[in-house]
Amino acid sequence: MEFTAGGRLEVRLTRADVGKRVSVRQLTGSGAGGEKFTDTVGVLTSWDGDVLLITRRTGESVRVPEAALVAGKVVPAAPARRRGPSASFEELAGVCARSWQPVESEPLGEWRLRAASGFTRRANSVLPLGDPGVELDEALTRVRRWYEERGLPPYVQTATGAEGTQERLCAELERRGWRSEVTAEVRIAALAPLGDRDAEVSRVVLSRGVDETWLRRYQRSGVPGPHVLHVLNSGPSVWFATVPGEPGGSGEPGVPAAIGRCVVDGRWAGFMAVEVDPARRRQGLATAVMTALARRALEEGASAAWLQVESDNDGARALYDAMGFTVHHRYHHFRSL
Repeated sequence: MEFTAGGRLEVRLTRADVGKRVSVRQLTGSGAGGEKFTDTVGVLTSWDGDVLLITRRTGESVRVPEAALVAGKVVPAAPARRRGPSASFEELAGVCARSWQPVESEPLGEWRLRAASGFTRRANSVLPLGDPGVELDEALTRVRRWYEERGLPPYVQTATGAEGTQERLCAELERRGWRSEVTAEVRIAALAPLGDRDAEVSRVVLSRGVDETWLRRYQRSGVPGPHVLHVLNSGPSVWFATVPGEPGGSGEPGVPAAIGRCVVDGRWAGFMAVEVDPARRRQGLATAVMTALARRALEEGASAAWLQVESDNDGARALYDAMGFTVHHRYHHFRSL
């Protein structure tokens, strides 16, 4: 990381650069081995008093004391992806939202308040794509009131790590005592290679609607309420995949060995709810489910794939790495405490 100009370290940042992507170097210590430095790249989300706050693409906030700052500059946006489909954050955010629709929705300016009786944070959180039309504190007051009226905790879903994402909003929420509970990666890939995989798709049954059999793998507590069915069946073109359990096998009677869900929306195919019987993992069932769904999506004209995976789900992340999915951005659910 190069900071020098004519051999000298320079701080070429001012408070006017808040909101821009920056690279900074701070002094973290010194000793017999010389001075020690740490470099940070991210969005300069605030510069209050003598502390800079930088939000990395992962959503992590880094505090940099102004007194420790030895170099800094504005840097270009992250380079465009070299493989997989091209996508803007705005486009992907809309596709993701249409694939998992709430039971109830209400606008707050350009924000969207969403509720589905508590079924998943995605369907029970604010999607803040734009200006709420009021000052932030007033917007958050209205958000709390709206969710309290429905007996739900208030969540705001934010994104980091791509051009046009919401690092500054993340910092403002943290400053007001909101805390991120879950971070997930939104990953993308070309769809055709998924459909071309050598997978045992003959056992995968595709259907247009969710049934009790599918739900027994997805919801072990029994048939869920109508709010769950509403969310699962929502989307432009929805497909469900089921791999039936084997008679006399290790799984519970009548419970599928694996399931999955796909929503086709224009050029995009989104993959969700891919679950496998723990006793049947590492047998290629998840790959078979996704391959079968990908082939159907290709038939409908889709060319790009996306999915969401929580950042601490190492097993799923390894699977999706092998399938060619790469991280486009990350999203976080902030909860008011």
